Parts: sequence; C-alpha cells; structure tokens
Amino acid sequence: MVRTIQGKQVGNIGFGLMGLTWRAGKLPDEEMFAVIKAALESGCNYLNGGEFYGPADNNSLTLLNSYFAKYPEDRDKIVLNIKGCADPAKHYAPDGTPEGVKASVENCVRLIGGKGRIDQFEPARKDPNTDIEVTIAALQEQVKAGNIGGISLSEVSAATLRRAAKVAKIESVEVELSLWCTEPLENGLAEACAELDIPILAYSPLGRGMLTGQIKSFDDIPEGDFRRMVPRFQPDVFEQNLRLVREVEKLAAKKGCTPGQVAIGWVLALNKRPGMPTIIPIPGASKPERVRENAVEIDLTDEDMAELDRISRELAPVGTRYPEFAMKLLDTSTA
Repeated sequence: MVRTIQGKQVGNIGFGLMGLTWRAGKLPDEEMFAVIKAALESGCNYLNGGEFYGPADNNSLTLLNSYFAKYPEDRDKIVLNIKGCADPAKHYAPDGTPEGVKASVENCVRLIGGKGRIDQFEPARKDPNTDIEVTIAALQEQVKAGNIGGISLSEVSAATLRRAAKVAKIESVEVELSLWCTEPLENGLAEACAELDIPILAYSPLGRGMLTGQIKSFDDIPEGDFRRMVPRFQPDVFEQNLRLVREVEKLAAKKGCTPGQVAIGWVLALNKRPGMPTIIPIPGASKPERVRENAVEIDLTDEDMAELDRISRELAPVGTRYPEFAMKLLDTSTA
C-alpha cells in the first residue's frame, strides 16, 4: 500500500527514535547512524522523535543534526515528526501556551540545525490549562513562519482532536496502540481519525518490548530503565501479564516468524478493517538487525486476527501503561 504524508511517500512501518538517546549511557554515533540507515534501507522512513528524548546534547534532534552532516543525501528521504512542549525538569508538564509553543519549536529548529527539517511538530501532551484552539493557533503561526511543515497531536481524546481540526489541518495523531494497549480502538479516537482522514502513528506497537518475548521477568529490565516504574511491568503482576505474550509466541511459532512481527502485523492489519484510519506503527530499536526484523510484514489471516483479538481481550494487561504522575498528563476529555 502506498502511503503519502505531506506529499512524500512513506513506508507502512515507521521508526521511533526514542530508544537511541533516551537511555542510560550514550551510544556511539556510528552505532546510532547504522540504526537509522537500516530503517531507511528497510523502507521505514517516517521517523518519530522528541525534543526531550535525551539531554540537550544527545536527543533525537542533535542525533539527526549529526546524521545529516554525514549523510546529507538522506534528508529528503525522511518524513520527520517531533514532539515537544514538555519540560523534563517539571515532570514533563505540558506547555501549550503561545510562548511555550514558540520556545519549544524554535529550540527544536536550533537543535536539528540548518541541514534538518521538521515536517511535523506535536505537543507531547495537551496542556490542561490552555485551550487546544490556542495551542493549535500558535503552532499554525510556526507553520507560516516556515519553522515546521505541519501540526500533529499526541495522546489526545477524540473530542480534543475534533476541536483542533477546526482550527488547522492535523497531519497525524500519535498514540500508544498495540495488543497490549487497545484503548484508541475503544474510546472513539480511531473513529474520529477515520472521519477526519488523519493517520494514527502507533507508538509502542511492541508493548514497550514485552511483546517481543525477550523480557521474561522484571529482572530482565535494565537498572534505570523507565519500564521499572510502569505498573504493568511490576513483579506482582508480571507473570500474569506474561500470559498474553505466551499466546503471541504460540501463534508466531505456527507462522514461522517472531512474536514482535506478529504484534506489528496485528497493528498493520487494522488498516484493512472497515471504518479504520491509516495506521502506521513506529517501533523503535537500537540495533540494525532488530530494525530489519521489525520491518518484515507478515500476513495475518482473519482467523489469526480473531485469535489475537480474543487474546488481547481476555488477557488484557493488569496495571496502567504509565506511572501515576504520567497518567495524569493524558487527555481524557470528552467535552
């Protein structure tokens, strides 16, 4: 299927940059460059990153700044979506004020440098203290100024999306969507995206790595890893939540592929269902071989999908997908 985003063709599967820089210890540039190269060579040219995905000198934007300095020919191959308007020093509190939007966008432009281009920019979360119309109007000013190519949103409700779309064109909505997180299919967001012809960028399609089958216990999560704070990864529910993974592994064995490929395949197959918007999964990886594995598209039959739907329904994970402070930042508005 040919997908066009802002006039440029993108692959069915994108790539999330977060894991390359939001981690303990800096990876060597050449290792990170090899991962980005693997993504582009695999057709995963819709890249997703963040202003705060790492420190000021090692985040998605500084990484791409260095990458484009070495590979300037790759700039035009990429559609880049960047999230900002969140302050790590304030527990990532959203700032959707005109001043906050301007400061964040201008900082992102500075960090990526003259060789880079931000095709889409999105506030990481809706600012509960600022009307979405005000935030979108401020972003539209940044589009007019040529700092960003378009406006996206992240983790918004259907109601918020409809309000935003009345102010300006929304290029995409980034939201967690996987066998481990099916809320967008149930809370009206997918329906609103289809109605408004807005693609969904499905982040964490591998359930933050759980659906790869590589994490077998809480102790497999490295020290300092964000997942150690996530309720559904905690030791008291880990074994219960592993039941879903074991069922995915069984199906993967039958199909001769990896559990991760089944998980990404399920997200891709949602595109075939009536009433669905375009959905593009954006798995992350820190190794070229994992990027190439995630880029393999497998064919899931109607029977496979029915079985996976049953699994996700009957073995839904226990525990929230973020710690309490982060759950409070999610937009659950229905107004």
